[in-house]
Amino acid sequence: MFLTKKAIPRRTLLKSAQGALALPLLDAMIPAATGWAATPAKPTPRLGFVYVPMGCDRARWTPPGDTNLDELSPILGPLKPVKDQVSAITNLRLQNAYPGTHDTSNSAFLSAAPAKHTEGSDYYLGVTADQIAAQKMGRDTQLASLELSMDLNPLAGACNNGYACVYQNCLAWSSPTTPLPSEAHPRVVFERMFGEGGDAATRRLALSRRDSLLDSFTGSIAKIKGRVGAADRSRLDQYVESVRQVEREIERAEQAVADNRTPDLDRPVGVPAEFADHAKLMFDLQILAFQADITRVITFQLSREQSNRTYPEIGVADPHHPVSHHGNDPEKLLKLSKINQFHVSLFSDFLQRMKATPDGDGSLLDHSVIVYGSGMGNSSLHDHENLPILVAGGAATGLKGNRHIRYEQGTSLANLHLTLLDRVGIPMDSFVDSTGKVEGLFELTDVA
Repeated sequence: MFLTKKAIPRRTLLKSAQGALALPLLDAMIPAATGWAATPAKPTPRLGFVYVPMGCDRARWTPPGDTNLDELSPILGPLKPVKDQVSAITNLRLQNAYPGTHDTSNSAFLSAAPAKHTEGSDYYLGVTADQIAAQKMGRDTQLASLELSMDLNPLAGACNNGYACVYQNCLAWSSPTTPLPSEAHPRVVFERMFGEGGDAATRRLALSRRDSLLDSFTGSIAKIKGRVGAADRSRLDQYVESVRQVEREIERAEQAVADNRTPDLDRPVGVPAEFADHAKLMFDLQILAFQADITRVITFQLSREQSNRTYPEIGVADPHHPVSHHGNDPEKLLKLSKINQFHVSLFSDFLQRMKATPDGDGSLLDHSVIVYGSGMGNSSLHDHENLPILVAGGAATGLKGNRHIRYEQGTSLANLHLTLLDRVGIPMDSFVDSTGKVEGLFELTDVA
């Protein structure tokens, strides 16, 4: 480790005419005079939520073990490389999502609140758990939170059963009347993260020339590397290469637009044609945002309720929404399980990359809590019982991992949110209809 009495500030932001580049956490960001010289730089906790729609095939989702994930179910099989940092939870419910719609499945997932039944602009919900966290965790970051999705999400009009579209298309709400729209275009997200430091005309000119954002920081990065030790230089190289790779993937997708003769009408122009490639790119942006401490709170809608996306790449040519109305038909249930497994595989890849990304004395996954799940249980019934929920993270967060936890039937999902907020340093007496914190998921160690 290389430490100096004058440390590099944690919020160091390199600026150029093209943009701004935040740095990852380096050991040199802790001054020797603080007494921390014997330990690596201490990271901050991160909190993420990944939403999947229309429930699951519960029979192929539920792990066979009552206490652990030593044996994984068919749908959760892709989690094997990271199962020691994942817990599956059974028997959580969303009472306030009833009467049972796609809209309320999405809106209640992070709010646990009832949605006002309206098609107009007088919608009303509640502050979501992510935004409660962002109010505190976002004070020292460039972005208080980041809201991402995979599809174009219209916010006006009615989408289903007389509910305004905002309920189905916005996971995050900063107030009961303020839904936060999500962004599905990787270029827009990249620009939001790294596009500060120059006017719009300058950035557009750079893009038109296909200049890399990183090219404008070559000298500054070299100077930083000259001040730090070998471990920090390695971290910087890895981070810079990750940013460059994401930039290349975005450019490749934009260049391929002209060759795409059958565009997905729900997908923004200029994103990868393959769903998995688009999802990976959006997950990679999340890793960069966490790694550089651009934000500590992210929500990601991996697919939207009532999505009619097909998945021919995994042998499911039928649209997701009709398949989810399976009526216990074995063929439809098998197709639904294939979609569920595919989504879990994308999440597993994300966790593996988080685990491989250094952060302080561990990895990004070690210092994060990521929730994956749906606000719907049995999609054929549109119920909100026994929700498919995963919680991933590392020992540094207190998460035990390799667990299958069966709570009492009907335990409120709000209990989990209350517990998660406490883990990231936001203790609350209650959250909406919570009845207490969940047990068995975290060690007692205070990590916030």
